[in-house]
Amino acid sequence: MVSVAELDRRLKRILEGSTADVRVEGEISGLRVVGSGHAYFTLKDESEEAAIDCVMYRTAAPRARKLLADGARVVLTGRATVYVPRGRLQFSADDARLAGRGALLEALFRLKEKLAAEGLFAPERKRKLPVDPQIIGVVTSGDGAAIHDIVTVAFRRGGARLILARTPVQGAGAGQRIVRAIALLEEFPGIEVIIVGRGGGSADDLSAFNEEIVVRKVAAARVPIVSAVGHEIDVALTDLAADARAATPSQAAEMLVADAAARRAALEHLEARMRRAIAHRLRGARADLDRQRARLGSPAQILAEPQQRIDDAMARLRRRMERILVEDRAALQRLERRLAARHPRAVLAGARGALRPLSVRLAAAAHRHVALLREGFAGDVARLEAMSPLRVLARGYAIATDGSGRAVRDHREVAPGDPIAVRVHHGALLARVVVTAGPDEPLVEGHAHAPAAAAAAAAAAPAPPARQGGGPRAASGRAPRRKRTQPGAPACEQLGLGFAAEEHAPTLGRAGAAGQVSVGQGGAEAGPEERHHVER
Repeated sequence: MVSVAELDRRLKRILEGSTADVRVEGEISGLRVVGSGHAYFTLKDESEEAAIDCVMYRTAAPRARKLLADGARVVLTGRATVYVPRGRLQFSADDARLAGRGALLEALFRLKEKLAAEGLFAPERKRKLPVDPQIIGVVTSGDGAAIHDIVTVAFRRGGARLILARTPVQGAGAGQRIVRAIALLEEFPGIEVIIVGRGGGSADDLSAFNEEIVVRKVAAARVPIVSAVGHEIDVALTDLAADARAATPSQAAEMLVADAAARRAALEHLEARMRRAIAHRLRGARADLDRQRARLGSPAQILAEPQQRIDDAMARLRRRMERILVEDRAALQRLERRLAARHPRAVLAGARGALRPLSVRLAAAAHRHVALLREGFAGDVARLEAMSPLRVLARGYAIATDGSGRAVRDHREVAPGDPIAVRVHHGALLARVVVTAGPDEPLVEGHAHAPAAAAAAAAAAPAPPARQGGGPRAASGRAPRRKRTQPGAPACEQLGLGFAAEEHAPTLGRAGAAGQVSVGQGGAEAGPEERHHVER
């Protein structure tokens, strides 16, 4: 003997071992997804009256779970098992894929596409629900939970007037009965909105609200329609055609009937907020008024402060003007002093004062300079006199020059018969060479250097006229000697001993020299006492 639990476990092991990874095809009906995420539904056979309860746990692939829908034709992969706590046979699905639509679902989809193409589901044709309606029509079963929920919510929220049109909401002929109920409520005077709905159920239970005549009537109703069919997961075609959709009948009542208590509380809350806002506004206004009054102060104070600022500004301006005047007066005095210092009289007086010592200094410097120049000149004169040939002449010497005015230093520079000028201390003599002799030769007449015939001829010949710048050598045909510059020429010229002197310097003869001298001839002026002929 075995227990019930043991029997169920044996059956579970047998079924799971014999049906592992089996695939079953059918149409889903009565789909229900609970909060844990598990999905429970019934898989129906379309060809026979057969069905099996199925479960797909949340551990299954999300892709497979998304394919589950009422009326969907699917192929499930899983195994048959026994739910031990209830002893119920069920199919545990691990995967699912679409095998096509079921017959009912296919017809429903075709109707949906047809009505959508006609524009019955278009959002722009939907009307707005009235605000706080007073008369509300209800199309539902008279003994179902839907009317109870609607009445409870409506009277709790505000006590609106409800008009119920009793009608079956499932079974054969339910669609036509729903259409007549809507038409009946449209004729009721003062009706503002109609609720069409029922409680939750399977897809077969909600099929009346998917019939074409019901959907068209809801779309063409004279007053706005609120569809409240099943629960939130249930979607019927009337939900798409109605002006508004409610997840449940209770929600439909909440949408239409304003909550009087909530409205009263809202009004009281708004009133309290308004009172607080007004009080706060008044307090803020009073505080702002007090601040403005404190900032404003009394008129006398308002006028006193600017007047005080004006007085301060005037005092600062007065001090500034006085300081400017003082500075300008000081500047003017400085300019006047500078102008007075630059006055022509002052400038001339200062220049005269500065000129006096300069004049004295200049005169003293000039005297000193002149004295120095005189001293230097006296020294130069003394040195010049010490070197002057006149001093030599004063001692009895003479200077002999040839016809060109050149001093004769060698007896070979002249020839017998050449005129020579002899300068003595007082005056000059013009003579003619009779005979020449060397330093060691006797100077006697008839010397070999001067034959007697030549000397006699020279003595018998008349004296040639005096010539300027030349002697008798030019007449004798000899070439004139080249003029040589003598080192003492400038000094001789200053003393009248050169060519440009007042008198020609005579040639200084040696002791015992003889010759014929014509006084007064030549380019120089001789003394009157010296104008005589000397012949030796």
